[in-house]
Amino acid sequence: MSFSLHGIPVSRGIAIGRAYLIAPAALDVDHYLVDPPQIEGEIERFRAALIAVQNELDRLSDDLSADAPSEVGAFINVHSMILNDAMLVQETMDLIRTRRYNVEWALTEQLERLARHFDDIEDEYLRERKADVQQVVERILKALAGAPSAAALIDGANAQSADDMIVVAHDISPADMLQFKTQTFQGFVTDLGGRTSHTAIVARSLGIPAAVGVQHASALIRQDDLIIVDGDRGIVIVDPAPIVLEEYSYRQSEKLLEQKKLQRLKFTPTQTLCGTKISLFANIELPEDARVAVEAGAVGVGLFRTEFLFMNHKDRLPEEEEQFEAYKRAVEFMGGLPVTIRTIDVGADKPLDSIGVEGYESSPNPALGLRAIRWSLSEPQMFLTQLRAILRASAFGQVRILVPMLAHAQEIDQTLDLIREAKRQLDDAGLPYDPGVRVGAMIEIPAAAIALSLFLKRVDFLSIGTNDLIQYTLAIDRADNAVAHLYDPLHPAVLHLIAFTLREAKRAGVPVSVCGEMAGDPQLTRLLLGMGLTEFSMHPSQLLVVKQEILRANLSALEKPASDVLAAFEPEEVQAALRCLAQV
Repeated sequence: MSFSLHGIPVSRGIAIGRAYLIAPAALDVDHYLVDPPQIEGEIERFRAALIAVQNELDRLSDDLSADAPSEVGAFINVHSMILNDAMLVQETMDLIRTRRYNVEWALTEQLERLARHFDDIEDEYLRERKADVQQVVERILKALAGAPSAAALIDGANAQSADDMIVVAHDISPADMLQFKTQTFQGFVTDLGGRTSHTAIVARSLGIPAAVGVQHASALIRQDDLIIVDGDRGIVIVDPAPIVLEEYSYRQSEKLLEQKKLQRLKFTPTQTLCGTKISLFANIELPEDARVAVEAGAVGVGLFRTEFLFMNHKDRLPEEEEQFEAYKRAVEFMGGLPVTIRTIDVGADKPLDSIGVEGYESSPNPALGLRAIRWSLSEPQMFLTQLRAILRASAFGQVRILVPMLAHAQEIDQTLDLIREAKRQLDDAGLPYDPGVRVGAMIEIPAAAIALSLFLKRVDFLSIGTNDLIQYTLAIDRADNAVAHLYDPLHPAVLHLIAFTLREAKRAGVPVSVCGEMAGDPQLTRLLLGMGLTEFSMHPSQLLVVKQEILRANLSALEKPASDVLAAFEPEEVQAALRCLAQV
């Protein structure tokens, strides 16, 4: 019987093949108390499993080919760090010793504690790091049970030359996805995950069609079921009817041709039909992502999220040298192209307790609490450390500093004062930096957009973070399934805030970009161009498809239909105006 499942599209394309199920480690483990004389033996069993998993990760790292995406090696390192982190290892051992839990019970109990920490994080990208901890725990449990790893199971499928198979799993780690480099598997489907999960990032870098967050997929899909993965819409069709299969086969062929054509655009100058030059930047999470950005044709990094560096430390804040080396690597990878580094955008959530912030109390509403620049200003020594590291990296290439979640004049002024202080400290230490580093502000709070003149007088450039701007304008937590359907980039209030920001920044001669998800959506490219946007920043995988839309656009012809979209308020009117815009 044919049926469809719906999830989150994270990597474009269409995959057709047979389901290959990878069963998760049983997290519903045996629970029993260990007799006191056997406690140390239980500890040794845990240590042996840790060593086995570390050896497995080391083998995966050693087997990395030269053409493997840079993200994969970084994610293996992350899993290795989690495997050796005291929050996981020492706390589990303490549960074994103090409560006499068996290893499996203690390990899953500690996993639940850590998961609660991550669930309270407001930032979507950081919240999804919980999956990395779960994947590491799953590896340990499999080692304890003597079960084969996901990578071993994939190797087994490879041995069968199953070149039409689609992986279906509860979850799968990026390290195990290394097996995809052989192109044996056509795509994958997971019960868990989101747009910014590591698995999604690797899928995009490899160009593999994928749908994540497809609830109960691994339970409803059977081994060898014929399935279609529509990576554009996040739809999984199980046992499709012949006419549906024929339609998707045709679409798959069309997409393959389209992808080949897109590659020809990589070195084509990005400009509209009327000759207006448009800048396409990349959003990155890791220093190594900068290399991917260059290969995709980006003219710079429009957003380097630094949270990942901080969240890799469970018991301390990263030191200046460590941050400096990370920022420097990204700058050097870009080979002279600009790199916009955003200061840490995290806070008001429990994991701050575990990265060296003492006496911290979580906020009852993390989205409205002590996060981003608010937390940075409350921890000036931490902030100065990061600012010094960013400034030092500017001695090796073009660096711009981007400050998140500013809303008040005093916040901007305090930030600029601290940047000046960081420069003074570097001068005293005789360390080089670019004294002309430009400083920009994120426009992601409605108050910031409405009071834009405060920013235009004080900063060198602006970057519109549409993800948070939509969330705060509509009072919608996009991670809350109960209200996520109300998260609407095309809400008239959102569009008017974006248009106002673009118009006023242009009038003041202040450069402005869009770095949220809207920038990478080709269906919104013409609208943003018509509103006056000339700088886009997005995931590298979206660059060419957005570039194609730009090359086909004529700005003078887009202004009137874009104005019609802004003049519409009823949903039907907005959609009708967008259809007209698409036909220009």
